[in-house]
Amino acid sequence: MGTQNTASPQKAAADGLDPHLRQVASGPAGGESGDLPDNIRRTTADAALALLGTGPGGLTDEEAAERQRRYGKNLIESARKRSPVLAFLSNFTHLMAILLWVAGAIAFVAGLPELGCAVWLVNIINGVFSFWQEHRASQATEALKKMLPAYANVIRGGREQKVLAEDLVPGDIMLLAEGDRISADARVIASSDLQVNQSTLNGESNPSRKTSDAVPEDGLTPAEIPNLVFAGTSVSEGNGRAVVLRIGMATEFGKIANLTQNMEEVRSPLQRDLDRLTKQVTVFAMCMGLAFFSLSLFVVHEPFAQSFIFALGMVVAFIPEGLLPTVTLSLAMAVQRMSRRNALVKKLDSVEALGSTSVICTDKTGTLTQNEMTVNHLWTASREYGVTGVGYAPEGRIESEGAAYRAVDDPDLELLLEGGLLCGNARLRAPEEEGRRYEVYGDPTEACLIVSAQKGGIDPAELERRMPRVKELPFESRRKRMTTVHALEEPVDGAMRVAFTKGAPNEVVRLADRVRVGGRVVPMTDGMRERIMAANDAYAADGLRVLAVAYRALGADAAGEGVPASLSAYTPDVIERHLTFVGLEAMMDPPRPEVAAAVAECRRAGIRIVMITGDYGLTAASIARRIGIVEGDDLSVISGFELSKMGDEELRAKLAGQVVFARMAPEQKLRVVSALQEMGEIVAVTGDGVNDAPALKKADIGVAMGVAGTDVAKEAADMILTDDNFASIVAAIEEGRAVYSNIRKFLLYILNSNAPEAVPNAVYLLSGGAVPLPLTTMQILTIDLGTDMLPALGLGTEPPEATVMDQPPRDPNERLLNRRVLVKAFLWYGLMGSAAAMVGYFLVNLLNGWPAVPLAGEGDPVYIQATTMTLAGIVFAQIGQVMNCRTERTSVFKIGLLSNRQIVVGIVFEVALIVFLTVFPPLQGVFHTVPLGWQDYVFLCCIPPVVIAIEEARKAWLRRRAARRRDGGSAR
Repeated sequence: MGTQNTASPQKAAADGLDPHLRQVASGPAGGESGDLPDNIRRTTADAALALLGTGPGGLTDEEAAERQRRYGKNLIESARKRSPVLAFLSNFTHLMAILLWVAGAIAFVAGLPELGCAVWLVNIINGVFSFWQEHRASQATEALKKMLPAYANVIRGGREQKVLAEDLVPGDIMLLAEGDRISADARVIASSDLQVNQSTLNGESNPSRKTSDAVPEDGLTPAEIPNLVFAGTSVSEGNGRAVVLRIGMATEFGKIANLTQNMEEVRSPLQRDLDRLTKQVTVFAMCMGLAFFSLSLFVVHEPFAQSFIFALGMVVAFIPEGLLPTVTLSLAMAVQRMSRRNALVKKLDSVEALGSTSVICTDKTGTLTQNEMTVNHLWTASREYGVTGVGYAPEGRIESEGAAYRAVDDPDLELLLEGGLLCGNARLRAPEEEGRRYEVYGDPTEACLIVSAQKGGIDPAELERRMPRVKELPFESRRKRMTTVHALEEPVDGAMRVAFTKGAPNEVVRLADRVRVGGRVVPMTDGMRERIMAANDAYAADGLRVLAVAYRALGADAAGEGVPASLSAYTPDVIERHLTFVGLEAMMDPPRPEVAAAVAECRRAGIRIVMITGDYGLTAASIARRIGIVEGDDLSVISGFELSKMGDEELRAKLAGQVVFARMAPEQKLRVVSALQEMGEIVAVTGDGVNDAPALKKADIGVAMGVAGTDVAKEAADMILTDDNFASIVAAIEEGRAVYSNIRKFLLYILNSNAPEAVPNAVYLLSGGAVPLPLTTMQILTIDLGTDMLPALGLGTEPPEATVMDQPPRDPNERLLNRRVLVKAFLWYGLMGSAAAMVGYFLVNLLNGWPAVPLAGEGDPVYIQATTMTLAGIVFAQIGQVMNCRTERTSVFKIGLLSNRQIVVGIVFEVALIVFLTVFPPLQGVFHTVPLGWQDYVFLCCIPPVVIAIEEARKAWLRRRAARRRDGGSAR
């Protein structure tokens, strides 16, 4: 299948063609909704060919050309993209950016061109960085195209041809061989042990067996229909032929591409919150500016120009210019920490979105589980065994009642292990490098049977040498079993050949009239059948997959048993009867060992987990219970077919409780995610296949698997797990929560300096000018754009607090700038800073004779020294406040007063800046400063310890109150 860069719909002008063909070629490839003609899959292969206007010899070249003219090429279409220029400019025109442009302009008007340039430079750096992040993200459609093959083998005009995949048309006969990628949706018309890897569509690694038989069953999703194959999947084993049903955007693959590329971008919670914060700050700053302008003009009677400049300075003071750099830095630091915890973030905003997550929609295979099928129980009529060890490495043992067993210790166990190993086509390859996994070729279910035999001491190569395969009767979905025939070195029950059959227990037991018990063959009884099926049901109820193994000795001249001597005459009807039942092998994909702890941490953090898998419901429910996602018996297991019949209200009601979704189609997973978002949840979604791409893109945070994930899933996601481990998501959530906390710490720190900036000016205005202005406009801008910036940025690098996962997810309606932050900033921290500043101001004046001696005016040295002391008092108070802002309740001494190097550097910088502004003559005139004496510095150095001590006392009181509440709750 090829690609094209147009947004026009797939052509389907099928005038003059069979109406069935017209519907098949142009409609979507759905399942039970009626858009796929039932007679295509329900009828025989020959009838399907007739309905599609073709035959075993395929289309002629002329017919193929005519159909391509009518239906178009087999292409995945690309949606038109936004102009790169507009995308670039949008990063400089959002509300916060506009506010920073205005703040810079105000600095120019106030006579501070250097500070104006600095503010604008901050805006430019943030805009360029954001554009680069957008440019690298979300290339999902391009990745989709890379997955599709460039050529396809077809039969046209009665002969085999290789054609461009984009030239396939409905009615073409495709030849399918092991390793081929499939280029279009098609109906299988011939198969020989054909198995297709559909993990790109259903997320499950087990190959799906395909048949040419009619499929009359209802309630199947498209991927479950065994006589259909789909574009973007691949042939893992066997070969076959299939007639093309749908091409291009009409395929299942095309539907996913359409869902993914047309998905509306979801703004992260942080983006939405920053927009609200910007509006709040803008209104607040303008109101404060207007208030101070009015007071200056009408109360103090300052000239209009002077009042305007004064008001502009207050507006700039209340605009948090460092907010965007702090957000960026905080996100970037979290990204670095997350990368060390196996999580790679593609978009910075995704970090905070992950921290806000209230629901995780996770798949099962490879994320919660190890994606390595493992036999953990063996059952024979005389004994049940447990099998230790997980995965494909042959490490572990077989044991019963505390004793270890080898195959040679029990003839029934030996035959069970040998039959399971020989009756399969999978292969295992040992890792060549340390730390790598065993590689599986073929069906993972068959691979784990090899491993169980190895744990019992059986050498696969030696066994296959002693019992070479001479015939295979492949698995068929109708029979639900497969059989292999092997030659023997020594006769068994007088025969030189033996057939091993494995498959669904009920089918194998039905065909068995004998059973092995303690090394002897005895007749099968109804009671024994009940025992076997009871064991099977117990394993199945625990979410295990169970296979039964039986055998039959085949004599070369056993005409009396109806077995001919010729291998060519061996058919299922001839061989698969009079079986001797041997035992059961029960297996599962084991949970990752660290997942249970991660799930428990999610519960502690108030995060719900919803499993959405392509596996069977019973297996999914068992895993969910085993790792703690589900507690108690109140669980709804909903299949894809059941979901298709369910209304939105019913779905939301189910999502309010414990629920597991099984056998889900891509659009159904998307529907679940959308329903959760409509319920007000912040949703994280994990996935690895093409089928997951729409949901990954729709989610507030899409998480792709880095090891097993397809390129499509990785491109559609916001974050990639390098170890495919659910526990890494929980670690990333912890970092994400820290980001939001750090942004709020920054906001608290920046705002608490606004009060000591505003209070001195309010004293001046409300006194009618009787108290000379304690802080000039230039000094206000010095604090806001100079001394405060680096310590504030340092707050963005704080690691997560120890208690960050003890809190429930943040309410989506909660604001960064809420009442609690305002009260703490202005009425607690702000008043402490204001007190320090005003004490310093009045102290200088009192020590120099004021108010007894009137001031000479703004040029008076005492007045300039007093304003300098006010400025320095605010800065030294902020040194204590930056330490106070680092934690919510934890003592700052517990995390280390000097543990954040960025904050320490920021403090050193602001102290050095104050000293520089007061001793460097060219700057003294600009900022209205004079050098301070040693007595002044003694007073200033006392401010930070006092500020920290007061806040430490408050935090200690909060900790004691919380402890009393916990103790009271425990007592109750």
